[in-house]
Amino acid sequence: MAKDFMGAILRDDLPNPIDAPELFDSVLTRRVMAFVIDCMLMGVLLIVATLFAGIAGFFTFFISWLLLPVILGMIFVAYYAFTLGSPSRATWGMRAMDLVMTPTRDTRLDGWLAILHVILFWITTAVLTPFILLFALFTPRRQLLHDMIAGTLVVRRSPMERHWRAMNLSYPA
Repeated sequence: MAKDFMGAILRDDLPNPIDAPELFDSVLTRRVMAFVIDCMLMGVLLIVATLFAGIAGFFTFFISWLLLPVILGMIFVAYYAFTLGSPSRATWGMRAMDLVMTPTRDTRLDGWLAILHVILFWITTAVLTPFILLFALFTPRRQLLHDMIAGTLVVRRSPMERHWRAMNLSYPA
């Protein structure tokens, strides 16, 4: 059993970049494109919520305007919790770019881990921008700092499904 940089035990069935390079082919580029797609989708959701809260403000004596930051934050967190925490384990942008997230530790990828992942993403992005992608150039599985802390791995979906079938494993949670 291998350990990650935080000392947590890694799963034995994790793909190896040397044995399965197709899982990691252009993952960083695809992640950037998935992020752009997700930002556009989130932008639409946030605009709709803002318009709704703006109109509702006239009927609630402007209370919905005061709650707008909370409402927008909840929509943002819910988007990632319900997409990354779903059985598809991918946001809509990740699905469009043939990506999937899988846990590296012996745990399930659920909504809570998805929320942790996205919070760590925004913290590391705020601190390391524009250097966030450079970290992945020095990790064998092209993981970013927040992936390693949260215990997740992003790989290409279609080759990964073949990888799990070849190992006679069901699609892991």
